[in-house]
Amino acid sequence: MGVRRVALLFAALGGVLAPRTAALTASRAPVLRLFGTRSAIPSPLMATQEPLPMEGGFVGSLATSKVPGKAEDLGDGRGEDVVVDFPEPLTMSERLVRTGTFWTRAVPVLWNYFRLYTSFNVRENVLGQQLSQEEVEEKWEFEHRRGARIFKETINELKGFYTKCGQIIASRQDLFPKQYTDALAGLTDFLDPMPASLSKAVIEQELLQPMGLKFEEVFAEFDDYPLGAASVAQVHRATLTEKFGSKEVAVKIQRPAIEPKLMSDVANLKALSKQLRNFDEIPVDYYVVFSELEQQLQEEFDFVAEAEAMRRIGKTLVTTPSGKPRKAPLVTPQPIEPLISQRVLVMDLLKGVPLSRAHEEMVRRKIDPDGPEAKVFARRLLRSLTDAFGFCILETGFFHADPHPGNVFVMENGDIGLIDFGQVKQISVERRETLAKVMIALAEAEGEGDSLHPDDMDRIGKLALELGVGLKADAKKEGPAAVAVWLFDGERETLPGGYDVGELSPNSPVKELESFPQELVLVGRATVLIKGIASRLGVRWSLAK
Repeated sequence: MGVRRVALLFAALGGVLAPRTAALTASRAPVLRLFGTRSAIPSPLMATQEPLPMEGGFVGSLATSKVPGKAEDLGDGRGEDVVVDFPEPLTMSERLVRTGTFWTRAVPVLWNYFRLYTSFNVRENVLGQQLSQEEVEEKWEFEHRRGARIFKETINELKGFYTKCGQIIASRQDLFPKQYTDALAGLTDFLDPMPASLSKAVIEQELLQPMGLKFEEVFAEFDDYPLGAASVAQVHRATLTEKFGSKEVAVKIQRPAIEPKLMSDVANLKALSKQLRNFDEIPVDYYVVFSELEQQLQEEFDFVAEAEAMRRIGKTLVTTPSGKPRKAPLVTPQPIEPLISQRVLVMDLLKGVPLSRAHEEMVRRKIDPDGPEAKVFARRLLRSLTDAFGFCILETGFFHADPHPGNVFVMENGDIGLIDFGQVKQISVERRETLAKVMIALAEAEGEGDSLHPDDMDRIGKLALELGVGLKADAKKEGPAAVAVWLFDGERETLPGGYDVGELSPNSPVKELESFPQELVLVGRATVLIKGIASRLGVRWSLAK
């Protein structure tokens, strides 16, 4: 593990405030107006509270119901005149503080890696000292542990968009040191929950008051401890009153002040990535990636749009293009009418365990995570995800764009569930048709790596270019086919042209990319996340079969 890979990790997450960035203007700091006074955002749960899975899942006895008035509140008490103020963007000084905080943590870690790498070179190339493999691994292990700890603490402190980037790293055990993926794994489950008093205040102001309803008219039960908390919102289990169907539901509540924080973070990352576009050592054009994520992130704050996305994707999974019913490859929650607003969304409750905690659940149930039973389940899970995303992307072009392990559930009955429809994407008919041709070509291709049949390589390469993938002028002729195989066919152990499978390798086909169509950035992100899940489960998997 060299300095370059760790440097890329920080480059992908770090932010600098460029003077010419189209920064969000701000007039004041984020505040909450509670009982007519201004106060900071309330403190999170105590560190002793065990994390729970995100958005609608249960883990053992942690799922106990709490009746309003009986449960312990996560913050101060609440009065009748609570008003939640959704504030304006962060001030310039606050943005500078966030950026400075990240780099004051990141630079020492990078320096430690550089110093270690340099010391190895000096000892071996200048002093002629031959280091043992054990000694080298021990020193890298120490730096990885230290760096991962600092990295996790920094993300936990800054939160915002850095958390989403950390979630991606946590899902890519095939790319990043295990110490980092293990340390960041919890980001997919539970993050700094709001107190129940604030959650209820948001529900009343954003959902109930406009409808002329009181809290007790809608909720017979409401758990003060959330099921999960992510960067944009947190979710509580509740039971509706008889008037609204008496069913068990999940209530998703947007965090006050989170929108300006996230948008500021992604603006910083765009500014940095724009400056890095001409560096050959950075294999991906992160400016295109962050530009697409910025656009999608703006839509993630609208829960009315999320409810519509849930309906559309749910319908696609159970209906063929000809209108005939079919068995859905996985379960998705549906919104509960009329309990939907821009910042509060009531939906079906999925009972299960997020994939990010499946390993612990297997151990608890005395199932060998590396045994045959686990491998059979892993393939069934990947088949469910592949079919579901195939239906959505290829049939309608409208799909879930954030399938990280915290959003994939293993249901109590063994089914697979998918939650959190805040990030979705619609692609054009032309892109869908070309993607379908790429998948067919990959599924029908014969041979492996350089032994891929010339006709198949030519066909796959031409289709990759037709998708809009642009390669450098000096790229190998096998480059387009290698990019397509790398992106969609993780079952192959070698790539055309002798390219490496690892995307951070100096010999990765990703380094040959001159441009990548912005419309397909989230298709790529979804495939990369599913590839990460396959790697996490120890299964080589093709999305084309």
